Amino acid sequence: MQYTLRKVPVAVDKALRRKARKEGRSLNEVAVEALTRGAGVDQPLIENHELDFLVGTWVEDPEVEKSLADQRQIDQDLWK
Repeated sequence: MQYTLRKVPVAVDKALRRKARKEGRSLNEVAVEALTRGAGVDQPLIENHELDFLVGTWVEDPEVEKSLADQRQIDQDLWK
């Protein structure tokens, strides 16, 4: 759907442009996001792929696993 908006307040225009510039996104994306939130419509989840390079790189480490297991133990004396 395409819209043409008129009489956008200067403060709103500046805020949208600042946000777009800060986030490296288009003014259109930021404005549509603001309209969506303002209309009370749930947005679909945004997929991020910044950490995709880590997928499949986990290396088992027995020392780390033991430390984590030790931290998960409940000290009954502290719960009295």
